[in-house]
Amino acid sequence: MAATGQAAPAGQAAPAAPPPPAARAPRLDSGLLAPVWADAPVADVVSDGAWLQAMLDAEAALSRAQARLGTVPAAAARAITAAARAERLDLAALAVQARQSANPVVALVREFTALVAAQDPDAAAYVHRGSTSQDIFDTAAVLVAHRALDLIRADLHRVQEELAVLARTHRDTLMAGRTLALHAVPTTFGCKAAGWRHLVLDAADQLTALSARAPVQLGGAAGTLAGYLEHAPGADPDAYTAALTQAYADELGLCAPLLPWHVLRTPVVELAHGAAFTCTALGKIAVDVLSLTRTEVGEVHEPAPAGRGASSAMPHKRNPVLATAIRSAALQAPQLAAGVLGCMLSEDERSAGAWHAEWEPLRALLRLAGGAAHQAVELVCHLSVDAGRMRANTGLTAGQIVSERIAAALTPLLGKAAAREVLDTASARAARTGRPLAEVLAQDERAATALDGAHRTDLFDPQAYTGAAAALTERALSRAPLAAPAGPARPAAAAGDHPR
Repeated sequence: MAATGQAAPAGQAAPAAPPPPAARAPRLDSGLLAPVWADAPVADVVSDGAWLQAMLDAEAALSRAQARLGTVPAAAARAITAAARAERLDLAALAVQARQSANPVVALVREFTALVAAQDPDAAAYVHRGSTSQDIFDTAAVLVAHRALDLIRADLHRVQEELAVLARTHRDTLMAGRTLALHAVPTTFGCKAAGWRHLVLDAADQLTALSARAPVQLGGAAGTLAGYLEHAPGADPDAYTAALTQAYADELGLCAPLLPWHVLRTPVVELAHGAAFTCTALGKIAVDVLSLTRTEVGEVHEPAPAGRGASSAMPHKRNPVLATAIRSAALQAPQLAAGVLGCMLSEDERSAGAWHAEWEPLRALLRLAGGAAHQAVELVCHLSVDAGRMRANTGLTAGQIVSERIAAALTPLLGKAAAREVLDTASARAARTGRPLAEVLAQDERAATALDGAHRTDLFDPQAYTGAAAALTERALSRAPLAAPAGPARPAAAAGDHPR
């Protein structure tokens, strides 16, 4: 290829020039490479703008908490709260400035202080008073996660409701149970759907517990709260720091931790694990749908509105895109969670690198869990179940699907070893010839005599050998559904609302 600025060889078209800088695509993460969460509600809740607002919410709440204890003037807290609006700051500029301190809070405090000073010069002195970057960032991270978990839990609630309907509707719908990819023994689709719901409830339980104990971060420069105490002369250290932490938590609707957790990263690791578990629980549904929707299986089908799942090359295809996207989240999540777990190795009183390495994996996990849950709602709400195809597929092995039952019937009559020998031989012959297992066994004198004496007319009927599938379905459905989240995350306080 000719170098830029050189003429192209004769007969060849000149190479396209790169676009001028002004025409380049914007540096904006919209989920182009992440269809599982692109345009899902969680995308806005964990965006850079949402994270910036959460940091401002943390700063404003801190000033209100200090005002409640009398160490910040109430008027200053009101001014700080009124100014704490993300749209008033240059997000892109803050991102660039964050390179100078390896975290965004330093630049944020500088710009936010100037913003407050422009509105109320006296209040500016009380911005970030006694605090440290990690207090604000960690609290903001918990706020972002808390708001994301509300969305995820609401979607999980809808998923479990729809799965309960599927399980009840198909409690007795016969299908082949499959182990190691092959037909095993009969089961029911209701039992499978009840199992899916059980996993979803497990995930929702985890997220509900995480939401209930989401903690603020308040430790000061090295986890001793010395900076906060410095502005409360004469206060009892234990009583004041406990009261301040509780007031801060109350302002944000979060919990007050027993200790600062700057390098005790349990809250973040638990959030990462909860999000990853949610992805993989939903991923189990996705991989089953992908298996059952194969052309040669055809037992379930995704909803396929116009344009959904189209192939760029093959007009006949309608790809299972919802299950594909959910599975992609489930495949990514464990590695991301492992990365966050590795950040538990935080040295000293603040880590150089381990703390910073958590941020993107945690956000990615929240995005993936939120996107997977949102897509799972549509998947299960409109999943098409072909009960006729399920029943027909149980006959693909010409009766071998109930070989376990035949062996159980023959064993007391022939002995365990002989019964197994008869079934092994008959099953191999049935597979080789395509003849029904019952027909092959009828030509074996030992088996024919034994089975005739068993007087079991339904011995080869798959529907009669689903074990406790119906009872297990009912048992699973007895697990109480979770209540949906009470409502959206608490919004930032309006000017004049605080201190109380």
